Amino acid sequence: MELLRFITCGSVDDGKSTLIGRLLYESKLLYADHLAALEADSRRVGTRGGELDFALLVDGLAAEREQGITIDVAYRFFATEARRFIVADTPGHEQYTRNMVTGASTADAAVLLLDARKGVLAQTRLHARIASLLGIRHVVVAVNKLDLLGYSQAVFDEVCGEFAELAAGLDFTEVTCVPMSATEGVNVVGRSELTPWYDGPTLLQWLESVRPAPRRDVSSRFLVQWVNRPDATFRGLSGRVLAGNLKRDETVRLGNRTTRVARIVTMDGDLDEAPTGKSVTVVLADDVDASRGDVLGAADDPPGIADSFQAKLVWLNETGLLPGRQYLVKIGARTVGFTATKALGLNEIGVDNVHFDAPVPFESYRTSRDLGSFIVLDRLSNATVGAGMIDFALSPSNVRWQTLTVDKRARIARNGHRPCVVWLTGLSGAGKSTIADLVEKALHAEGRHTFLLDGDNVRHGLNSDLGFTDADRVENIRRIAEVAALMVDAGLIVLVSFISPFRAERALARDLVGENEFCEVFVDTPLAVAERRDPKGLYRKARRGELANFTGIDSPYEPPLEPEVRLDTTALEPQAAAEVVLQRLRALGVC
Repeated sequence: MELLRFITCGSVDDGKSTLIGRLLYESKLLYADHLAALEADSRRVGTRGGELDFALLVDGLAAEREQGITIDVAYRFFATEARRFIVADTPGHEQYTRNMVTGASTADAAVLLLDARKGVLAQTRLHARIASLLGIRHVVVAVNKLDLLGYSQAVFDEVCGEFAELAAGLDFTEVTCVPMSATEGVNVVGRSELTPWYDGPTLLQWLESVRPAPRRDVSSRFLVQWVNRPDATFRGLSGRVLAGNLKRDETVRLGNRTTRVARIVTMDGDLDEAPTGKSVTVVLADDVDASRGDVLGAADDPPGIADSFQAKLVWLNETGLLPGRQYLVKIGARTVGFTATKALGLNEIGVDNVHFDAPVPFESYRTSRDLGSFIVLDRLSNATVGAGMIDFALSPSNVRWQTLTVDKRARIARNGHRPCVVWLTGLSGAGKSTIADLVEKALHAEGRHTFLLDGDNVRHGLNSDLGFTDADRVENIRRIAEVAALMVDAGLIVLVSFISPFRAERALARDLVGENEFCEVFVDTPLAVAERRDPKGLYRKARRGELANFTGIDSPYEPPLEPEVRLDTTALEPQAAAEVVLQRLRALGVC
C-alpha cells in the first residue's frame, strides 16, 4: 500500500502526543499488551486521573512522561485498509526546534495542532514556516481542545481565519482545518455529533485521502559513499541510488568525465538496474577518479557542481550564526568548510548567500532533498548548529589563482629561515604587545625577516570600519588571519598581538598556514591582575558601563586549550616571557 510520512507539530501542550495516541486507539491499531501497558501507565504516571492518557503511547522518554511534554522525535508506524503511515511526533518547546526540523525533513504532510483557547502562537508560526521551507505542501490544522470551549463554531472559525492569514505568506498548496478534541476523540477517526456545523473530513479521512504532489522526476543519481577495493582485481563505488533507476550500460557523468555503468553489484548478484533507495556497488567501464561524496548522474542531465549558493537557513544554536566565522557543512556524504554573510539567532530563519570551501554536487531543495539540503556543524565541537536548503547556485566567479614565478620556497631560501605565525592571545592588559615587541626586537637583531601586527594599530587602518560586537570581532580576526597567511607566504616571521577571544577564529588562523607554521602563545593573565594594571583605563570604563562588549567584562574570552606556549605573567617578567617564546621558535626550527 501507499506510504504517507507526516509530522505532528505545534506549540507545547497543544495535544500532539495525545492526538496520535487517540488516533491509534480509535483505529483499533493497539495490540492487547500495548493497551494493558497504557492502562497501567495511565494509573501510575498519567495526567487524567486514572483515565487512559493517550500521550503515554508516544512519550516514551522518562523525562517526557514526568514533565508531560515531548522532547525527542517519536516515530510510529501504523496502517489502515487505505494506507500505511509513518508519523513523527515532534516537540513543541522552542529549545527543541532542531528536533522538529529533523522530523519535518522527511515528511510529506503536516498535522499542525492549535489549542483553540490560545490560537496561533509564536511556535505555531515557527513550525509552519519550517514546514513550508522543508517542502511540506499539505497541512491539516487540528483545532484542538474545543471541548473546553463548548465546541464553539465561532472560536473555530476565528482560529482558522488567523491561521489562513499566516499561511497566505507560505508555500502551502492545501490547508484544511478540522475541529477536534484529542482527549475525547472528536473528529479524530469518526465524525462527531458534537460539531454538527462541520461537514469536512475527520483527521483520519484527511490522512487517508491526501495526495502530496510528487517531486519533479529527475534522472538517475547515485551517491558515492565508499570506494570499494578489496583487492587489485576489483574497484567499485559503493553507495545509494538517490533518484531514478540506475541501469547497467547507462552512460553517466562524474564531474567532467563521462563513462558507462559496467556492473551493478550486490551481495545477491549483479542487477540490471537499481531503483531509488537501493544500496549497491557500481563498477564503471573506465578508470574514473572518484571519492566519497561524489555523485554519478545521467550524462545528459547531471547534477550541478558549485561552491556558492543562495540558501534558506534555520539556526539551531544558542550561539548565533556569525558572518565570516568558519563552520563545517555536511552535504550528501561530503563535509567541507562553510561561511555565511548574515547573522542569525537561535531558531531564526533567513535567506543568505553561503560559501563552501570546495565545489560540491548539488540540486535545488525543491528538486532533491538529498542533494539540496545540508547541516551546519561547529568546527570545534562538531555539534549541529544549523540546517540549510539550497535555492540555487550563485554565478561562478571569474577569479582564479595566478601562477607566480617567485614562490614561497624561493622567498624562504632568500630569507634564510622558516616563516611562522606567532599568535599572542590574552586579555587586554595581559602584556601581549610588550612581549611581542621584545620578541621581534630579538629576531630582528638576529637578522630575521619579521613583521608585527598589533590589534590597536590595525584598527587605525585596515580594520577601522569594525566595532566590537561578536560579529565584528570575528571579521577583525578573519582579516588579520588572512594577512598573516600572506606574510607567511612572503617568508616572514609574523607576530600577531590580538585579544582574539574566540577559539574558532584562532583555529581558522592556524588552518590558513602550513604545518609547524603556527605558534599559539597564551599570555595568561587573570582578569583581576589585568584590571589592576589597566594601562589604558579600559576596564574602569567597562565597569562603569561606558564601554560595551569589552572582553572579560561583558564579552567572553575563550582561553586556548592546547597552546604551544603558555606564559604565566604573574610569575614572568616581560623579558623572561619573550625568551620563552624565542626558545620555542628555536625548537620549531624557525630561528
